[in-house]
Amino acid sequence: MSKVLTHMTMSLDGYIAEPDNQIGELFEWYQAGDVTVPNPNPNVTFKVDAASASVLRDLTANVGALVVGRRLFDIADGWGDNHPVDAPVVVVTHRPPDDAARWPRTTFVDDVGTAVDRAREIAGGKDVTIASANIAQQALKLGLVDEVCVSLVPVLFGEGIPYFANLGGHHLLEDPVVVQGRRALHLRYPVRR
Repeated sequence: MSKVLTHMTMSLDGYIAEPDNQIGELFEWYQAGDVTVPNPNPNVTFKVDAASASVLRDLTANVGALVVGRRLFDIADGWGDNHPVDAPVVVVTHRPPDDAARWPRTTFVDDVGTAVDRAREIAGGKDVTIASANIAQQALKLGLVDEVCVSLVPVLFGEGIPYFANLGGHHLLEDPVVVQGRRALHLRYPVRR
């Protein structure tokens, strides 16, 4: 059964980037091992430990569409229209780029509910992954998320862009599935319904 999940790599103090959008040491775990996890983007290579490889494969193998915000899309330059999970991307934005045709695998919509609905259609029974903090926060508020996934890394930023903020209330999660990796503790929390 398909589900909507969020996944972000997060510092121990809850940030997914520094205030200037830099990721610092957050992604060290993607190069902290000797197991190569292939992906279709030739510009991205993952060499992780065995436990993290299993998590990474599980998080990416069944992704049918990805939902992101405009800021992340712009920072990544749309991943060259070839995101490492090899899935079409739905971007939530009130101002699509003038050159939107440059990304034929990308759809631009103006709200989170529409983005998740469109991503489900595109995914065709596969999972939808939300990979932007603000979009994940909005989707949680709307009750659209089935599972919250965090790769928690041993760094303290002290300030930055939080993964969880402005959630608009109380959200109860089930007990996590926990996998200890090198340079990351992987946590998967089903959302309690």
